[in-house]
Amino acid sequence: QLQPVESGGGLVQAGDSLTLSCTTSGRRLAMHSTGWFRQAPGQEREFVACTNYNGSSTGYADSMKGRFTASRDYAKDTANLRVNNLRPEDTAVYYCAKSRLIGNRCYRAIGDYDYWGQGTQVTVSS
Repeated sequence: QLQPVESGGGLVQAGDSLTLSCTTSGRRLAMHSTGWFRQAPGQEREFVACTNYNGSSTGYADSMKGRFTASRDYAKDTANLRVNNLRPEDTAVYYCAKSRLIGNRCYRAIGDYDYWGQGTQVTVSS
């Protein structure tokens, strides 16, 4: 069993930066890709970013390009999401997930992921 665990969320001000981290309990992420998603109150969960197993391939939702940077440390088996210039509309619960498949690409669809963390709350005040 593998359980992603997110950390690094909190209450920040608009314009601040934040780094979210994802580790796992149980089995390693290893060759699986990691995805970042977020869900704001009353809205559906949306794709933010993804990395392949070693961070050499990344993907971003169009609206996230420029301020979001996803990374992966294969040796430490961790994934990070750096967010710069935070905006109030970035307020959401951010989730880390493990992909169903292994390989050299990352995935954007919720259905491509089978294990999810409990999420970490990010609240941006204006």
